[in-house]
Amino acid sequence: MKKLWRFFVLSAAVSAISMGCTSQKGADQIFVNGDILTMKGDKASYVEALVVTDGKITFAGPKTKALEMKGSSTKMIDLNGRTLMPGFIDAHGHVSQYATASQMINLQPEPYGKVMSIPDLQKVLKDFIIQNNIQPGVMIVGNGYDDAIMEEHKHPTAKQLDSVSSVNPIYIEHASGHMGVGNSLFLKNMGVTYDTEISGGVVGKDPNTKELTGKMQENANIEALQYLTSQLPKPAEKDKFKSLLDAENEWFANGQTTICEGRATPANINHIFEANDKKLLRGDYIILPDYDTNADKLEHWKDYYQKYTGRVKIGGVKMTFDGSPQGKSAWLKEQYLVAPDGEEQGFKGHPIYSRENAYKGLKAIFTAGMQAHIHCNGDAAIDEGLSLMEILKNEKLLTDSMRCVLIHSQVCREDQVPRYKKIGIMPSWFPTHVYLWGDWHRENVLGEDRAKRISPLKEGLDQGIRFTIHHDSPVTPPDLIAAVYAAVNRKTRSGYLLGPEQRVSPYEALKAITINAAWQWGEEHEKGSLEQNKRADLVILDKNPVKIDPLGIKDIRVMETYKDGVQVYKKN
Repeated sequence: MKKLWRFFVLSAAVSAISMGCTSQKGADQIFVNGDILTMKGDKASYVEALVVTDGKITFAGPKTKALEMKGSSTKMIDLNGRTLMPGFIDAHGHVSQYATASQMINLQPEPYGKVMSIPDLQKVLKDFIIQNNIQPGVMIVGNGYDDAIMEEHKHPTAKQLDSVSSVNPIYIEHASGHMGVGNSLFLKNMGVTYDTEISGGVVGKDPNTKELTGKMQENANIEALQYLTSQLPKPAEKDKFKSLLDAENEWFANGQTTICEGRATPANINHIFEANDKKLLRGDYIILPDYDTNADKLEHWKDYYQKYTGRVKIGGVKMTFDGSPQGKSAWLKEQYLVAPDGEEQGFKGHPIYSRENAYKGLKAIFTAGMQAHIHCNGDAAIDEGLSLMEILKNEKLLTDSMRCVLIHSQVCREDQVPRYKKIGIMPSWFPTHVYLWGDWHRENVLGEDRAKRISPLKEGLDQGIRFTIHHDSPVTPPDLIAAVYAAVNRKTRSGYLLGPEQRVSPYEALKAITINAAWQWGEEHEKGSLEQNKRADLVILDKNPVKIDPLGIKDIRVMETYKDGVQVYKKN
């Protein structure tokens, strides 16, 4: 009995010492004195304080109770009236492509660059060659030119690039990422002739002169990018991951703590995993392997599906059914308002896959037990994606546990919206198009009636459809605040109100980049809202998007970003 008594006394002493140590250490951080927007529930709700310990949220509630958790090493963070909310989640971007594009010559128009005409573009390229003393034979690569904004509303030609240099191969990629233009030397070195045909792609040809225009579209553009990558010098070992880590910092600077690589080649995937193995990554990376270049590797990538290895997981497999609406390569049911360069009036775009091959690809993905993300911009592509998903669901290959996504879903007809819910498919919409390209869509691409339906968020919301929104970087910078601004206001560059009936509230738009995006990736129990036991992925904004004038949302600035409770960005 005496031994038993001693055991209880000793246990109580150990427990008391242990509790004392915990109390002394206390929380790592306590955030107070601001709008702490939890993103929990169907309307905006706030708490007075947020407590973080060991990278997780341990309390969200009254300040007085939070202060009871303060220890000798607790850092008190005074928000000074700023807004704290969950870290933003990238529902669809291309961090590897952004890393690559950041090494190219910037050919973007306003507001992200200064190339507003073909002469501007030529000057920027010439200046780069002269200022950097580029020698003959060295590859010149530019990114981000945009015929939708440039005053000619035309793609540059091979001859116009030849006037920049005939002794340097030049390739410039379009803002959409779906096409580009090479000069004559680039095309010659790549082995492209007037007779070249590329499956799923378009090689630009002038039937009158029997000459190449220089334009390479869809899979032709992919092959051009793969060729130029093979020709560029490899970075020194010490710089091998620099562009990827610089890109990660840009995502952090834009408040994002979960990062997407949305169409990854085997080289992209291996590069991210290698950086992960070296413990260089600070954000969480979700990779969508590109089906075409990974079709024989699905079983291998399945081992990393929906579970993190370090900072990286496979989130699904990507297929691309069509092209870009602003680049006029999306697959439409009705013709483009004005046909693109090299096409006759009546052009509607075209699919990248035959129906048979699209079905085979999706079937292979589902048979491997993984979910699919399908790029569908035009309404004909959306029809194809929804119809094939429905067929595969009826065949019991698409299961209820799979959270499949139709990415972009831009030119979305009224009769298509309810089908998302019926089949169980999630749209990830791209409302930034309304702001950046809305004028172009209504005046040149689609006309008013179709343009006003780009990314019909309110219609989806009214029909009970859970959706996300995204930036598709590097098509736009990795800026989800701009996406929220566009979803809420639907104002174009010129100030035109395009499809006001599709506007959603700031809170609903924020859900699309927090809790809904967490659900899309199967992480809603760990991320997306400020709740106890969730990861402390946080962003501090200078203003509250829910409370300010909606037109001011695009001017909101990210002040700080935290990943698992560790500060990864602070604005100077």
